[in-house]
Amino acid sequence: MKVSELAEQLDLKIICGGAGLERALRGCYIGDLLSLAMSRVQKDNVWITIQTNINVAAVASLTEAGCVLLCDGFMPDGNMLQRAELEEIAVLGSEKTAYELAGALTGLGI
Repeated sequence: MKVSELAEQLDLKIICGGAGLERALRGCYIGDLLSLAMSRVQKDNVWITIQTNINVAAVASLTEAGCVLLCDGFMPDGNMLQRAELEEIAVLGSEKTAYELAGALTGLGI
């Protein structure tokens, strides 16, 4: 499933994306500790987090995450958004909790 399809299926807000919206997704990682995410997010994973600073975009780029999904209504700060746009990292948002989103992703086979 592509990032754009995921956004449509789960009614997620597309905060930024560009070419990143066409990435195929495989798997999911949930976590807010950036040092741990650096070693656990795998290529093409949906990364669910509440972190909203520029370092999230850096970790997503380094790990080749499929997209960043901000839960609980969190929105990226300006620096994160600028870096994500530059790196063509799709950033999605939702008011749902990480638990709710994980369940929905499981239901979609991700």
